Amino acid sequence: MKITFYGHASLGIEVDGVHILVDPFISGNENAKHIDISTLKADYILLTHAHQDHILDVETIAKNTDAVIVSNFEIVTHFQNKGFEGHPMNHGGTWDFEFGEVKYVNAIHTSSFPDGSYGGQPGGFVIEGEHKNIYIAGDTALTMDMKLIPLRTKLDLAILPIGDNFTMGVDDAILASDFVQCDKVLGYHYDTFGYIEIDHEVAKRKFFEKDKDLMLLEIGESLEL
Repeated sequence: MKITFYGHASLGIEVDGVHILVDPFISGNENAKHIDISTLKADYILLTHAHQDHILDVETIAKNTDAVIVSNFEIVTHFQNKGFEGHPMNHGGTWDFEFGEVKYVNAIHTSSFPDGSYGGQPGGFVIEGEHKNIYIAGDTALTMDMKLIPLRTKLDLAILPIGDNFTMGVDDAILASDFVQCDKVLGYHYDTFGYIEIDHEVAKRKFFEKDKDLMLLEIGESLEL
């Protein structure tokens, strides 16, 4: 499993030749201007919620790639009404896709489209691949629901927001890693706007002091599990 960070909360995941994009907000991110979205491959686009900083490039990429959009019922219906292919899910539901089993799990946040219309309830994704399992938290506060995840899935990586203000900050993300029983963390949802700028060295040190590994990738950089 190869995971590429495209800035903010945007991720590319490659599993056995299948390409998945998560929350593509790239063209509107000044820090990601070197990423050309027309070159991105996507068989699936996973969306945690409907805020613009998570869906901005969905239509452009889906037109280029014919990707299947996977999200909650309301978000998928929104894009299906525009002619895109989608797979609707809801909290607690699981589906076996060609790249692995996906479970849509709870997140505590809000979810509305840029025009203010209802975007369903926000969520995160647990992906169980053939060899590796990951948790993509989405935009969320720290929640006791995270403790349910390791009852079912042993994680190899937790992808957690760390920017604070709109989501968890670093300290709560450390607790979240305890809750999901995963000490290997990829931080995201930070530095895009003034409200969520962080001190990278302080964040890494706080995780290190708790015997945890916080990875902060450069935009366009990848890791492999």
